[in-house]
Amino acid sequence: MWAPPELRAVCLDIDDTLIDFTATGKRTLAALIGRSDMWATWERVTDEHVARVVEGRLDYAEMHTRRSHAFLTGLGLSVDLDDAAEFESRRKALLNRSWRLFDDVLPCLEWLTAAGVQLAAVTNASGAHQRDKLAALGLTPFFDHVAIAGEIGMAKPDPAMFESVCLQLGCDPREAVHVGDKLTTDAVGARDAGLGGVWLDRGGVCAAEAGETDDARESDGSAETAATGEDVEPGEAVPDGVHVLTTLAELPELLVSEFVRVGVPAPR
Repeated sequence: MWAPPELRAVCLDIDDTLIDFTATGKRTLAALIGRSDMWATWERVTDEHVARVVEGRLDYAEMHTRRSHAFLTGLGLSVDLDDAAEFESRRKALLNRSWRLFDDVLPCLEWLTAAGVQLAAVTNASGAHQRDKLAALGLTPFFDHVAIAGEIGMAKPDPAMFESVCLQLGCDPREAVHVGDKLTTDAVGARDAGLGGVWLDRGGVCAAEAGETDDARESDGSAETAATGEDVEPGEAVPDGVHVLTTLAELPELLVSEFVRVGVPAPR
């Protein structure tokens, strides 16, 4: 009788999976521009510019400045690239003083480490920026590998991104799972690459039973798709083969129930 394989690796998205990125980003942007209704616009402009990085048309340093320039000019402000660079510098300084982990992160990482599985952080965001965040929040020692889209030349949800991570970790995709806050970018992308796809639906956007439809697979085509739940309507069924969690505290039980061998039992 076939049984699920031994679990050898767990991959985790960073922003809004480990780090409360959206709440911090919203507060920071509002403080800088004096209004709180522009986050969706900021995300759209960011998506457009990150896509250019993945395509090799920009590096991340240039992307940050040009993204801020496009955003500020879109607000009707008369700014040049130097002004945009100054805005970006102020934004990063505010962010770096404000990052915080979700409360469920450290217990989950400690459990995974005790279980003896390899851990990888997998992100479409800037390598230097993400590594700085991981270090500042004390997460770096947990990870065996950090996979950065701009450095690899591919991005989630491209299955090749996940396959590259498994190659680095020396495991078969069937021996790994990927957990992230974006349904299409993280969970469906991982599933399509042969990993276990886990959607961390912190907002409880989708309460429907899994396995009824695959309609949510459509991506917006950018390197970074929408934030948590924006590619699925509330109550919409989850695609086949995707597991849904609302907190990382639920991950150990899922892994123990789905895989033949995990190093330690689920916490009680």
